[in-house]
Amino acid sequence: MNDPGAVAAYTAGRTSHTHPLRRLAGTGLIAALAATVATTLAAALAQAAGVAFRIPDGGETIPLSGFAVVTGFFSVVGIVIAATLLRWSAHPAKRFVWTAVSLTAISMVPPLLSGADTATVTTLLALHLVPATVMIPALARSLRARTD
Repeated sequence: MNDPGAVAAYTAGRTSHTHPLRRLAGTGLIAALAATVATTLAAALAQAAGVAFRIPDGGETIPLSGFAVVTGFFSVVGIVIAATLLRWSAHPAKRFVWTAVSLTAISMVPPLLSGADTATVTTLLALHLVPATVMIPALARSLRARTD
């Protein structure tokens, strides 16, 4: 390892794989924080406007902290999906957008089946779109930057 060319080649090879992943993780974590704050704030505003967030089965009310935890968790899941596609897909941005939009659509089924009042269901559907509008473009942009 005394050959400067060999060290440079080894280092260049390592950074080319870790740099896009680190950039994706950094972008993803910032976007996840923004999505969590935006979703929780939107839920708080809806609650202040009179949306009860009461689910009929058991009569429990969804707490604001619940919105933050679920948004943060699924945002991290999105980052993991993006990282997996970055590693193993020839077109990670395209595949990620398709996957994320599909999963967002699927995530809207439970509020529709919950039996909650119209205001709660409508607000829950809108709250599913808040983190999607933050996370999907941010991660797709980061994935596209890898291929440029």
